[in-house]
Amino acid sequence: MAGDAVSDEGLPLGAEIDADGLWSQVLNRAQGAGLRPGLFLDRDGVVVEEVHYLHRPADVRLIDGAAGVITKANVRGFPVILVTNQAGIAHGRYGWGEFAEVQEKIIDDLATEGAFINAVFACPHHGDGRPPYDKPDHSWRKPNPGMLLATAERLPVDLGKSWIVGDRAQDLAAGKGAGLAGGVHVLTGHGGGDGEREEALRLEGDGFKALTAADITQAASLLPLFKEGEG
Repeated sequence: MAGDAVSDEGLPLGAEIDADGLWSQVLNRAQGAGLRPGLFLDRDGVVVEEVHYLHRPADVRLIDGAAGVITKANVRGFPVILVTNQAGIAHGRYGWGEFAEVQEKIIDDLATEGAFINAVFACPHHGDGRPPYDKPDHSWRKPNPGMLLATAERLPVDLGKSWIVGDRAQDLAAGKGAGLAGGVHVLTGHGGGDGEREEALRLEGDGFKALTAADITQAASLLPLFKEGEG
């Protein structure tokens, strides 16, 4: 039933759901030795086309250029991490089983284009959600930085040199809260919503760089991670 957790046996490789109902999935380790800058990506509206409460694999569509950007990070040995709020689970629209199926489709579609992600973190909590996913202002729910901080506990990621790409100001706010170098707000997904771009750009300061781009491809062209001799 929608909202039900899947059993441990039913989870895909590397995935776990903890006692607080938080999804973490480490698919593979980053290449190279020592801490590496990471590329954090919001999922819906950045990597895949925005679908209201996406829960069917048939509705998954990679955004043009997303696989190419991820491949570029893969080649340079930068961990790529999806960090996604999943209020649809809190509201009972679907459960972890449907989420897992969608994730497997995304991973398969990226693999078809030669790209892979290193980890996925998802927070189902929402203040208006159904128990047990009704914790308001959960530390993992963006704009809070919990998912990014959890990544650094599981992967050799240097948060201070990492960047985040998102279609909402809350994505960049999570990056700033985690001590990232900066974030890029994109206009795909919800990025063109009233005030999103302006709110995202207002986050600049205190060592955090806030940029804007049309989509993930243009965002990558702005990232120091991908500039020769940097990152």
